[in-house]
Parts: sequence; structure tokens; C-alpha cells
Amino acid sequence: MTTPDEIIRNLSVHGLRYSYRVLAQPSPRTDPVVVLGGALQGMYGWPQMDEHLGPHAPVVTADLPGMGGADPLPPGAGDDVLYDAVAGIIDDLGAARVNLFGFSYGTAIAFGYARRNPGRIARLVLGGVPAHISEAQRTQWGGAVERLGIGDVEGLATITAEALMCLDPRRRVHRRELARRYVRRSFVHALTHSPHAAQSLRRALGHRPDFSGGLSGVPALVFAGEHDTVTSPERQRAFAETIEGSRFLTIGDSDHWVVLERPDDVADLIARFFTDRPLEAAPALRPLASLPRPRTGAAGPVMPRPGS
Repeated sequence: MTTPDEIIRNLSVHGLRYSYRVLAQPSPRTDPVVVLGGALQGMYGWPQMDEHLGPHAPVVTADLPGMGGADPLPPGAGDDVLYDAVAGIIDDLGAARVNLFGFSYGTAIAFGYARRNPGRIARLVLGGVPAHISEAQRTQWGGAVERLGIGDVEGLATITAEALMCLDPRRRVHRRELARRYVRRSFVHALTHSPHAAQSLRRALGHRPDFSGGLSGVPALVFAGEHDTVTSPERQRAFAETIEGSRFLTIGDSDHWVVLERPDDVADLIARFFTDRPLEAAPALRPLASLPRPRTGAAGPVMPRPGS
């Protein structure tokens, strides 16, 4: 069996340096998969995608401007800079189309790019979509970021990690404590070692992404942890209905950090969608989650719940 090659490419957009990593598959079965994660998630934060998607397609992860080792975004920079950065990666790959996966903060970038360039997207997956953030949440997050002003990195990391998780003991979340420790430790590490991590976190928590306008012509899957407290699954489902022909599902025993709590299940689900395999057989859906009941309208029909 041939081992995929890891390649790092350095690019620039609007005068900002950034880079991407591609795990090249010598015999791909589908279009390259581009992964866009959270504000502090860099190109090396997705090993489960390498494992599950690597056998099928080149896997591309990135440090976009403002993330990881890339240049920071200048004050007032809009999302167009990030859309152009994604376009630069796709062009540099020489790919006519790509499969695009966005998670959390990365969903705004992925969705925005797909809306502007639907012909470049073979399939789209969005997870943990922050489609609705309340003013109370923004106030809470803003208070956490203010701790940077007094140098309380540990306090900021703890408050921010917990604000993005479901801590209700009545709701079962797989690996909740492990995920909380990991997120907290990751925030501390990034804020301590990256010169612009604080700026990136401020931008991410204060960001008001545009998830309006709908999308057509792109096969799409939207998924949420069943206990997501950043944006409820019901609101994420309403967002999914603006995408023509989309499918929506929840993954059980998880919250906003479903990619940490159920990493292999999420990666397997994404791999199935990007390779046109049935989702109903995915372990994440049996019996912990279900597809919506049949409906019609702007979003088109979707599959029924298993057994319904």
C-alpha cells in the first residue's frame, strides 16, 4: 500500500502570508477535501480526517490568515480576505472542484466561499454552525476576553472552554471532561505561544457571520451535536433548510465540541458523504442520532429516520 505524501505549501493573499498542508493520495477516489476549522485550530489539528479521508482523497488543512502560523488579519479585515485565501488554496491545488468541510468558526468561511463559488464545490459539509449567537452569549464571551487585559490566560481559557460546552449533568456528553481539559489546554497553549492568538480569539468571539442568503447547486450536509449550546440543533436545522436539497442530522451524546467528543464518528460520517456512501450505516447515527422526517420546500426532501 502506497503511503500518502505530506506537502506544505506557502501562499499569500492581500499581502498576508499563509500556508496549507496536503496529504496527497496517489489514487484518489473523490475530489480533494479542504478542512476549515475553528479560530485557533491550525493545519495539524485534524488527524482523524487523515485516517478516515486519507484513503479516499487528498486531505487539505490550512493556517489561513489569522490562524496558526499565518500572518494576523489586519484590523477591520473582512471575510473576503479569507474567501480569497481559500480560493488561493484551490487554485494552487490545480483542482476544478473540492469537497469542503467547515466546522464552528470555519463554517462561516466555508459557507461564504461556497455561496460565491458554488461551481468549485463538489460537496459541502458544515458542523457546529454558529447560525445564531445571542447578545447574552456575546456579553459572556466579551467578559472572558477582557481577562487578557489583566494577563489571566488561565481564567480566559477556562471560561471560554466552558462557555462553548454543555455542562448540564442531566445531558450525557461523551468524553465531556476530556474535551473540556483539551480545549482549555489548547487555548492556554495558543494564547501563550502564538503572538496573534489573542487577536484571533477576539475576532472569532466577536464575529457576526452571515448565514443568510441560502445556497443551491451544491450537495450539502449539516450536522450538530445534540446538546450544542452555542447554537441549538433546532436553529442549525433551520439554517440547513436554506440550502437546497440539504440533509441535516444530529450526533448523540455530544455538544458543540462533537469533533473532539466523537472524532472518529464525525470523520467517518464526513468520509461517507464525500464518497457518496449511505449515511444510514454510519455508527454515529445508530442509535444515537437520526435523520429528519421527510419534508418538502426550499430545502427539498430528506431521508426519513431509520426505522420510521
